[in-house]
Amino acid sequence: MDNIRLIVSGGGTGGHIFPALSIANAIKAKCPDAEILFVGAENRMEMQRVPAAGYRIIGLPVSGFDRKNLLKNIAVLWRLMKSRRKARRIIRDFRPHVAVGVGGYASGPTLKEAGAMGIPTLLQEQNSYAGVTNKLLAKQADCICVAYEGMERFFPKEKIKLTGNPVRQNLLEATITHDEAVRTFGLDPTKKTILLVGGSLGARTLNESMLEAWEAIKESGVQFIWQTGKYYYEDITKQLSGRELPNVHVCDFISSMDAAYAAADLVISRAGAGSISEFCLLGKAVVLVPSPNVSEDHQTKNALALVNKDAALYVKDADASRELVSLALNTVKDETRLASLSANIRTLAFLHSAEVIADEVIALAERYKKTH
Repeated sequence: MDNIRLIVSGGGTGGHIFPALSIANAIKAKCPDAEILFVGAENRMEMQRVPAAGYRIIGLPVSGFDRKNLLKNIAVLWRLMKSRRKARRIIRDFRPHVAVGVGGYASGPTLKEAGAMGIPTLLQEQNSYAGVTNKLLAKQADCICVAYEGMERFFPKEKIKLTGNPVRQNLLEATITHDEAVRTFGLDPTKKTILLVGGSLGARTLNESMLEAWEAIKESGVQFIWQTGKYYYEDITKQLSGRELPNVHVCDFISSMDAAYAAADLVISRAGAGSISEFCLLGKAVVLVPSPNVSEDHQTKNALALVNKDAALYVKDADASRELVSLALNTVKDETRLASLSANIRTLAFLHSAEVIADEVIALAERYKKTH
């Protein structure tokens, strides 16, 4: 296979960056000579994460629309125009054979310009409710890879490929046993363990729910691995000083998620698309608390797609401080319920998503090269 050049664009959150890197790695595995250039948003997380993974990235001055303060969008439109001009220059200089968009506002200008210049484009939509950027780009896209059924509500049916979401490779290759994993957190392998994780930045509601239910947690005999997020860690450790911590491991960030998942009998989490894909592949029983702060309430729709198949439990953010911990404690002690949640969520898993998407990308690039 000849050398192919491709642009991967998008980002803003880990939920966009992990799939983008997984796709790039899968393409490299199939085409070691492929030249891959990432295009992201300046000052966002991808500007560090992508170079750390060994890829070159160029940032655009693009930013998201402010839905609350409409006057601020004058500056947003100006940055969007500048970003489209810069994207056009990048495409002209790099001369890609295909452009891949993983969502997030950085992919808008890049994919729009690539399509206008006749470059084939592929979109990857992680959520069960399509994002604004991908909906706008869908008309000119050549292929749209999705993780949920029923996405013809948003995209032309003939362009849709049901591939699932790529996940972090190291999670699938983990060899650590449950008992070893529990011990790495200083906990007891004979006791039930709940993992509470609110994403890399943490989740205020999940943290407050833990503090509210502290007496119940202490008396439950159930252990917790509690990732507070870096933003909340200092405040929470202050609040916990002087309290007994017999059965809770508190940390700001978990670097070895493979061990955390292996240790957990039950997970409490936000409902980001990437996290849900990981729970499906690993067959984890999970209580989802969708974030109310995401555009178009994506996370609630992601959660309900699982709840409707009895593959997850769900607590509204507004009800979490009252209901979340007691639901989790009751569920983790119910072996039959845990087993059925685990079995049901596993049926929704897609294996080899990154490889399947990589094949689509390579096919588009090869087709373009033949005709040009």
